[in-house]
Amino acid sequence: MKEQAMPNSALVASALLTNAVGLHARPSVKLTQLAKSFASHVELALHRDGPWVDAKSPVKIMRVKAPKGAMLYFRARGSDARAAIASLVALVDSRFDEDEHETGERAHG
Repeated sequence: MKEQAMPNSALVASALLTNAVGLHARPSVKLTQLAKSFASHVELALHRDGPWVDAKSPVKIMRVKAPKGAMLYFRARGSDARAAIASLVALVDSRFDEDEHETGERAHG
C-alpha cells in the first residue's frame, strides 16, 4: 500500500483488484459496508485523478464496474482516515475473502 497525503489533508492509497470477477455485487457490498464503519469521508476511483465516487454508496460503487487487474484508488478525509484506507486496501488485497475457484466457476459457468 502506497499512502500519500493530499494537499487538502486527504490520504490516498491504491490496491490492485485481483479477484476473479472484479468489483461485482458481493465485493461492492463488502467494500461499502466496511467504508460505512468509519467516520471519515471515503471515496474510490479507478484513476488517481478521479472521477471519485462515494465509497459508502453501494449503487455508486457497483457503477464503477472495475474489472480484474484494475487499480483501485482510495481517498479518505477525517479522524479515522488512516484506518479506513488501511482496512479498505487490506480488503482488496484479501480478494474480499472470496473463494477464487468458486467465484471463477460462477463467472464462467
